[in-house]
Amino acid sequence: MSKLGTLSVIFDLDGTLVDSEPNYYEASRQTLAEHGFPGFTWAEHESYVGISTLETVSTLRERYGLRATVDELFRATNRRYLELARVGTLAYPEMRKFVELLAAEAVPMAVASGSSPEAIEAILAGTGLDTFLRIAVSADEVAHGKPAPDVFLEAARRLGADPADCVVLEDAAPGAAAAHAAGMRCIAVPYVAAQADAPEFATAALLLRGGQTEFTAQSAYTWLSDSAGSD
Repeated sequence: MSKLGTLSVIFDLDGTLVDSEPNYYEASRQTLAEHGFPGFTWAEHESYVGISTLETVSTLRERYGLRATVDELFRATNRRYLELARVGTLAYPEMRKFVELLAAEAVPMAVASGSSPEAIEAILAGTGLDTFLRIAVSADEVAHGKPAPDVFLEAARRLGADPADCVVLEDAAPGAAAAHAAGMRCIAVPYVAAQADAPEFATAALLLRGGQTEFTAQSAYTWLSDSAGSD
């Protein structure tokens, strides 16, 4: 057992472990342009951060009155995203260090993401994080995506962990809400700084308002050590 006791850590992927949102934005922008709506902006995309690809395209279809089916839009967006993801997705350096610190202590870890299983696999392999993160759950594999707790509860089940012993790292309000609903503590690292005041983030055990600029592997590890010692 690690120095952190029975602790398990579950990572969101997009915007938390890796900076993949620009790829998601570009995939959505290209798909909408193909269907006659070329003006999709980054500001619009920000409202979909933390929501699964399937739910995003479903909402976009309704908002723009697209004739294509949800399945067609999902396949097109996911195909474009995978192409972009394989070319280059960057892991946040401090998050990579944090994963390595936890791995050195034999802390059980998993990924729980709104991305498709193919996208998760491509990113983890491309960044080399698959060496440490061998358990991954996609929202496609459970009944409901975030803010429902399903992906986190399934990750805990696969880890053989009690949800109360799990700490989640999240960048988006729906993910923070999902962690809270799962009965897990959350370290919130907002991807969109302007959303740090969202009520969902108020449930986080640790909120880093500055997002990735405020996150360091050592401070997060120290926080976990201190909180484990006080349990």
